[in-house]
Amino acid sequence: MDETKIIRCLAALAQPHRLRAFRLLVVAGQDGLTPGALTEALDLPAATLSFHLKELCNAGLLSQERIGRNLVYRAAFAQMNELLAYLTENCCQGEACLPKNEDSCGC
Repeated sequence: MDETKIIRCLAALAQPHRLRAFRLLVVAGQDGLTPGALTEALDLPAATLSFHLKELCNAGLLSQERIGRNLVYRAAFAQMNELLAYLTENCCQGEACLPKNEDSCGC
């Protein structure tokens, strides 16, 4: 993943409502959630949620599918995993991770 995509993903997640929505969709897995379910779970107005979902979709972190009259949003796990891999690829300088403490990642 190139730096431009990484920055777009991190910027999209750097907002509390978007981060919460993304985490809910990760938990929902491949079943995904409708905007109505997300609105209820996040206690957000529909227009506000729509804006945040659009930002997450534009970053490539969500997919959207129309099923009948409903939209279903799902976390884009491949994109999420690429982001995590980028962030951790040089963890501990390629060495086995150190024991957990304040000075190490503990991965």
